[in-house]
Amino acid sequence: VQLAESGGGLVQPGGSLRLSCAASGDTCTKDMNWYRQAPGKEREFVAGIYSDGSTGMADSVKGRFTISQNNFKTTVYLQMNSLKPEDTAMYYCKIECMIGNMVAREYWGQGTQVTVSS
Repeated sequence: VQLAESGGGLVQPGGSLRLSCAASGDTCTKDMNWYRQAPGKEREFVAGIYSDGSTGMADSVKGRFTISQNNFKTTVYLQMNSLKPEDTAMYYCKIECMIGNMVAREYWGQGTQVTVSS
């Protein structure tokens, strides 16, 4: 799978950004996730949208971030509102190719930087 991420940038506190991750090259059934990693910290789960249509969200972003995907389930979006300085991180797309409930393959994007600062 080839992953193309976009949408990061510099935004003021309270602002919004929309990240996109387009997947191509593998027609598998996909769970699509966003992770982030701030300097000096571990990579952490942010949000996921799964092959059954359900979603998951980290407590730190609930009510502010929304995850969605296109009708073809090839692109995943992360709408980020009410951004805070602590949301500053490199954001990574992770695609899991599923066989039943098992992860058969996984792919990571190159990351897109989000900086929240005044």
